[in-house]
Amino acid sequence: MSNTTGEVQKISEVIADPTPLGVFGLAMVTLVAASQKLGWTSGTAFLIPWAFFLGATAQFVASYWDFKHNNLFGATVLGAFGLFWYSVAMAWMIKGGVFGAALAAQADVSQLGFAFFGYFIFSLFATVASLDTNKVFIGIMVLIDVLLICLALDSWGFHWAHSIAAWSELGISILGFYASGAIFLNKFAGRVVLPIGKPLGFLRRV
Repeated sequence: MSNTTGEVQKISEVIADPTPLGVFGLAMVTLVAASQKLGWTSGTAFLIPWAFFLGATAQFVASYWDFKHNNLFGATVLGAFGLFWYSVAMAWMIKGGVFGAALAAQADVSQLGFAFFGYFIFSLFATVASLDTNKVFIGIMVLIDVLLICLALDSWGFHWAHSIAAWSELGISILGFYASGAIFLNKFAGRVVLPIGKPLGFLRRV
């Protein structure tokens, strides 16, 4: 009886790779956000749902299952950036007056600069770790580094960084769609359908 229960428990804990879902969420939210930064669209009202459900929730759900999957990189990075997009969505809501005019009047954009800079520091560590994942993830992480430092600079009044942030965010989206689709197809087919590049083996080199 105990062996049977153990076998059932093991089977119930076998889960699929949640990475395609999390990366798809990243790709979607950065596409919509980049469209606003590049001037193709305007305002943040319709950015909030995508930030909340795709950028935040999809990545956070994928992070949870990556912890179950014993994928430290995916769990930590997707979880951290899921929380990032929850925070960004709420910042847009505060600025838009959702929580009242008094709170909106107190908004100091420079505080966002420090938040972006803090995430930039974390992203640098994640970029080093990404060297042991695949080349597409490396490209995504490098572009995230550029995006975050440029967002920080833009928030601190160096507005020349805004366009760099916009184009890097679009690049994240393009690579994210490719990574999500490639990992999904590769896992589904059980073979390499679309290459994502071998890891560089930087940290785990013996």
